[in-house]
Amino acid sequence: MVWFDDGLYAGARLLEFLSGVPDIGAALEELPDSVNTPELQIKLKEGENYALIDKLQKTARFPDAREVITIDGLRVEYADGFGLARSSNTTPVVVLRFEADDEAALKRIQADFRRVLHQAAPSAQLPF
Repeated sequence: MVWFDDGLYAGARLLEFLSGVPDIGAALEELPDSVNTPELQIKLKEGENYALIDKLQKTARFPDAREVITIDGLRVEYADGFGLARSSNTTPVVVLRFEADDEAALKRIQADFRRVLHQAAPSAQLPF
């Protein structure tokens, strides 16, 4: 399956899918529920955001992860959710997002990220 990082394309594909469904409400109700965080930010000094992501890409280990993707940051895929850390291109922050099947999985994924972030940047103020 091919994924695109384009909201208009994703919206058009969703409309295409829904146009072929007899009961849109039922189709949407079948989507799985998940829990997620809003965009979280680690505020750093100018340039430190890029250095932190570079260090995480090289040193962070996630033993329970299914996949670690290092394109444009660090996305760690688990069987029941994901964690994402990427450098902002406009401000000196590292942006974090977390999503999981349930609250317990979300807390576990955040704890995994907290561990590697504290190892890479012990003085960073984490927003979670």
